[in-house]
Amino acid sequence: MDVHFPTSSILSIVLQALLLSSSYGSLEPYDLLYNNAVDAFYRSDYKDVVRYMEGALSSYAEVRQTKVRCRLRCQDQHPFDSVSMDLQFFDVVLRRSNCQNECIEEKVGTQSMHKVSEDVNQDFQRRIPYNYLQLAYQKLKQLDKAAAAAHTYFQANPEHVEMDQNLEQYKALEGSDQDHFVDREARPHQRSFSAGVKLYDSADYKGAIALFEEALQEYYRADVECRALCQGPQRFEEQDHVLYHYSLYELVSDHFTQALHCEHECVRDLSTRPGRLSPMENYLPLHYDYLQFAYFQMNMVEEAMECAKSYLLFHEGEEFMTENLEYYREAVGHDVKPREAEWYLRRHKQELELLVIGSENMQVEFTEGHYWTSTGGREDSNRIPSGTDGWMEYVPISEKKNFTLAPPQELREGGPLVYDSVQLVQNSKALNGTQRVLLDDVISVDECAELTNLAHTVTMAGDGYRGKMSPHTPNERFEGATVLKTLQYGYEGRVPLRSARLFYDASERARRIIESYFLLNSTLHFSYTHLVCRTAITGQQDHRNDLSHPIHADNCLLDPEANECWKEPPAYTYRDYSALLYLNGDFEGGEFIFTEMDAKTVTAQVKPKCGRMVGFSSGGENPHGVRAVTRGQRCAVALWFTLDPLFRELERLQADEVMQALDNQSSQSQWDTSLNINPKDEL
Repeated sequence: MDVHFPTSSILSIVLQALLLSSSYGSLEPYDLLYNNAVDAFYRSDYKDVVRYMEGALSSYAEVRQTKVRCRLRCQDQHPFDSVSMDLQFFDVVLRRSNCQNECIEEKVGTQSMHKVSEDVNQDFQRRIPYNYLQLAYQKLKQLDKAAAAAHTYFQANPEHVEMDQNLEQYKALEGSDQDHFVDREARPHQRSFSAGVKLYDSADYKGAIALFEEALQEYYRADVECRALCQGPQRFEEQDHVLYHYSLYELVSDHFTQALHCEHECVRDLSTRPGRLSPMENYLPLHYDYLQFAYFQMNMVEEAMECAKSYLLFHEGEEFMTENLEYYREAVGHDVKPREAEWYLRRHKQELELLVIGSENMQVEFTEGHYWTSTGGREDSNRIPSGTDGWMEYVPISEKKNFTLAPPQELREGGPLVYDSVQLVQNSKALNGTQRVLLDDVISVDECAELTNLAHTVTMAGDGYRGKMSPHTPNERFEGATVLKTLQYGYEGRVPLRSARLFYDASERARRIIESYFLLNSTLHFSYTHLVCRTAITGQQDHRNDLSHPIHADNCLLDPEANECWKEPPAYTYRDYSALLYLNGDFEGGEFIFTEMDAKTVTAQVKPKCGRMVGFSSGGENPHGVRAVTRGQRCAVALWFTLDPLFRELERLQADEVMQALDNQSSQSQWDTSLNINPKDEL
């Protein structure tokens, strides 16, 4: 697809910079380097952690830039502009594809064909490598580098308690320099914009102009790169093209539709700060608003007029800017054109409108939310250009027009506990929230011991969350197993079949209790079932104050800064209720906590012990996490439920078949042919 740009001069600068930075060689795959670094971390080989992790970050950045350089070069060499027939179109597609493959392989070698898992890419996007680097540099006493790594990680993970406190400790050290606290992944356009706002607020308009102009240049460059990256393979969320027969034209149409959607998302990406879920509203137009006023203050009226016209391409007819424009026109005595190509800004405006429409049409779960808005406006009534105070102001969602609120659901609790032994400890009121419950004696002491012994046999490091060794913190070992895997082990004689049945039965007991207590008027289905243990790693607990599992919500993306929880992928939006059934309490730390949506204010805390279960609705009304396990091992059965039968857990359905076969005392042949149990099946 064609990538256009507002001015030929800016595009020339971008392409020249990208092409001149090209170099040749062969890169090691960054996911392999990343895995080597993690392995070294658990061996306490911190020099290798640094060597491999820095290599992984360098390789990741180089692969990204190589893709951008090659796609822009091949796009320029094989444009779609002159295409008028089907065969010409496909000829350009093939030539461009071949050009890109050769170009990328020339730089990265065999890695050009190396497919990296989505999980690893997400780790890099979330800056997880910098968490490992900070700890490694700290152990190596390279505190300046540790501070930079900590600061870089914290920018994208502001809710991380341990990193926040580590940064305070680094700042308090003798010899600490502010220059140590740099964001190694800082986005140039956002960095320049932030610096420009500070100078603007201090009335240094000349300095602010230079930074805002730099921010615009960097923004356009980032926009070109983002759109170039959209030319790669696309993910088809709703279809599997291997399983159905689409025509060639439908496949091509699907691909380019996905690529176009990706390009539209660049507007969101470029205006979203690291670690935030919601973009800064009015981000690009604000540059022109700042500039028009700053240029006016420097008596550069014609430049101010150009910026005002550019702003009005986004907000046509806006009163304060229209009056400013008339003032400039009278002062200059003639008209001027907008700063950038009009078609580019209008396209950007359309993409912004799609972004806003998509946000306004969202069904919002909570009535006490906020949204971002610009604070720009007229400074006085004498036709003097407006100024803005820069960043966005929090405005209650009730003040925003045309925002649709979802009708509140009827929330009930206090139903029967189903089993005579189960004891109600605290209800929602006692836990300072809604749809929360704490129960004891859900299973007996003997059953806890049996399930704990089972966990020591069937769980494997990282098993359960896509093979990640430590998905939530590098200071603990994470191990888990599913119901189906446990039943397979029981069938194969690797664990007592009785224990495997107990895992199945205990999870069913938990489901029935949650369904009954919350007085649900439809069946509650399993969404995911997991036997999981977290073990404190010896030697990594000194001064530790991070969380074993960061604060989150189970069916939406928690945005603590905005006090919102966005019910959209990659969150498991179909989950409705959650429960944790604890198997032991002989460890230090590991308390379960509920918080407010700010992810900081703790509203309730639960100390695990054998047979205790906490249950709650899975939405943003119940943010929760787990305090660090600092000594020993914490084991529990983690359960998530859904009211939608379409999202029932597949492994649970297979486990149901296994249990039915066991109850019917099926023959070996029935196991082999009718159930399709694969001993290698793991999450």
